[in-house]
Amino acid sequence: MAYSVPSGSRPLLNLKLSEKRFRFHRFNNEKTQLLFFSTTKSYPTTHFSATFHTCFNSNYAVSSSLKGARLGFTAKAGAQEGYSSGEEAESVVDEANYQEEFSWFSVILPFLFPALGGLLFGYDIGATSGATISLQSPELSGTDWFNFGAVQLGLVVSGSLYGALLGSSLVYPIADFLGRRRELIIAALLYLLGGLITANAPGLSVLLVGRLLYGLGIGLAMHGAPLYIAETCPSQIRGTLVSLKELFIVLGILLGYFVGSFQINAVGGWRFMFGLSAPVAVLMLLGMWSLPPSPRWLLLRAVQGKGPVQELKEKAIVALSKLRRRPLGDKVSEKQIEDTLVSLKYAYKDQESEGSFMEVFQGPNLKAFVIGGGLVLFQQITGQPSVLYYAGSILQTAGFSAASDATRVSVVIGLFKLLMTWIAVLKVDNLGRRPLLIGGVSGIAVSLFLLSAYYKFLGGYPLVAVAALLLYVGCYQISFGPISWLMVSEIFPIRTRGRGISLAVLTNFGSNAVVTFAFSPLKELLGAENLFLLFGAIALLSLIFVVVYVPETKGMSLEDIESKILNK
Repeated sequence: MAYSVPSGSRPLLNLKLSEKRFRFHRFNNEKTQLLFFSTTKSYPTTHFSATFHTCFNSNYAVSSSLKGARLGFTAKAGAQEGYSSGEEAESVVDEANYQEEFSWFSVILPFLFPALGGLLFGYDIGATSGATISLQSPELSGTDWFNFGAVQLGLVVSGSLYGALLGSSLVYPIADFLGRRRELIIAALLYLLGGLITANAPGLSVLLVGRLLYGLGIGLAMHGAPLYIAETCPSQIRGTLVSLKELFIVLGILLGYFVGSFQINAVGGWRFMFGLSAPVAVLMLLGMWSLPPSPRWLLLRAVQGKGPVQELKEKAIVALSKLRRRPLGDKVSEKQIEDTLVSLKYAYKDQESEGSFMEVFQGPNLKAFVIGGGLVLFQQITGQPSVLYYAGSILQTAGFSAASDATRVSVVIGLFKLLMTWIAVLKVDNLGRRPLLIGGVSGIAVSLFLLSAYYKFLGGYPLVAVAALLLYVGCYQISFGPISWLMVSEIFPIRTRGRGISLAVLTNFGSNAVVTFAFSPLKELLGAENLFLLFGAIALLSLIFVVVYVPETKGMSLEDIESKILNK
C-alpha cells in the first residue's frame, strides 16, 4: 500500500515497528494530508514489521496512539519548517502503559479538602437520623414545637436535599464560569452558615431556612468535588480517588451516627448534632482557599476564548506545579499542560468555543447523560435515602424501641458501610465497574425483598430487619455508592463535563428529595411491606439497566471513553 508524497515534502521520521497487533490511523482533511507510508510485510507466524515514512505539515500537531505497542524509532529531521537539518533522536515509547510520576503525599491535600464537602454531606445524613428523634421527643427536644406531622417531618429531613436540588440547578449554567475551586469555597461558606442557623433555630421556619442553606452547599460541593479531584489527580489513580470521596461521605454518615448516639439523651441534643458541621466547614473553607484552581479548567477557559491563551497556560503550569509539589515552572508540568492544551484544542476544533445550553441532550452527550443520570437516578429510587435517613425509625419498628438502641445500631451499620466502601475502593480498578454494579444491585434487590417479607410475615424476627439493612448498605457501598459518582466523573465529554455533572447531580438530589419526602406518606398509604416491595421491583429494573446500558471503563483514559464508547 502506498500513498503519493506531496511535491516538495521530505520524510520527517523513519519508523520501524514490530508488534503482534496494532491499528493504523490516517488523518486527512481538505487542507492537508498528514500521513503517508509504505509498508514492508513479513509474517513469521504473528509478527508484522513495517517501515513508515511520515510527513507532517508544520501547521498541525498530530498525536499518535499505538495501544499496547512498543515503538522504537530513529528520527532524522528533513527540511520541513521548524526542524533543524541533521538532528537525530532515539526514543522508546509505550503510550499504553504510560503513567505520570507523582508522590502520594502531593495528592493528599488536593483530594482531602474537596472530599470534606462529601464528608459534610454524609454527616447531614447521619446526624439527621438521630436529630429527628431528638426533635420529636417531648422530653428531649427542648422546644414547644416538637409535635411534627408527616409532612413537617418530611420537610425537616429533606430540607437540605431541596437545597441541594436548588444548588445543582443554579450551578448548571455557571459551572464553567465559577470554576471548581471557587465553587467549593462558596459551598464551604454555605455549609458554615446553614449549620450555624440550624443549630440555633428558635422555631421550625428558621430551622428549615438553615436546612435549605446547608443543602445549597451540598449541591455545589457534590458537583465541584468530583470535578476538582478528577481534573487534578494523576489519571492512573482517578478511579481510586473519586471512589475515596464516597468513603468520606460514609465517614460523615458514621460521624453523624456517633454524635447522635452520644447526644440522643441530652436535652436539645439535636442542636449539637447539626452545629458540629460548622468547624469542619471552616477547615474546608481554609483548605480550598489554599489550593490552586484546576489546571484543566484554566485551559478550558483558554480554548473557550475567555482569556489570553498564553496567560492562562502559564497559570495552569504554575497550578499543576503547586499541586504536584514541583518547582514552579518545571519542564514536566510544562509538558503535561502543553499536551492537555493540544487535546482540548482538538476537542473544540470546528465547534463553537462554548457549547449551547441544550448540547448535553444531543449526540454523545445524551448517551453520557443516559448512563450517568440513569445510575444516580436508580441509586435513589431503589430506596437509598429512605433506608439511610430513616435507619433509626426502621430499627425502632424492628424491636429496638429505645432511641439510644436504634442510634447505636445505626453506628454499627455505619461501620459496616465504611468497611464495604473500603473494599470497593480497593477493587474498583481491579474487578472493574460492571461486576461490582451487577453484583451489588442484585444484593440490593434481595435485601429490599427481605425487608418487605419482614414487615409482611417475619415480624417476630427483628434480626431479619437488621440483616437486611446490613445487606442493603453493604451491596450499595460496592455498587451504586462509589461507582455511580465515578462513572459520572468519567463519562461526560470534556466540552460538556461541567454541565453534564450538574445535570447528574440535579437528577440525584431531585430523586433523593422526592423519595425522602414521600417515604413517610407512602408508608402510611401502602404500608412498609408494600413500599419495600416496590423498591425491590425498581431494583430489578435498575439491574437490567446496568446489564444493558452501562459500559466498562476500567483502565480507559477520559479520551478513550469519549472516542470508543460515546462516539460509537
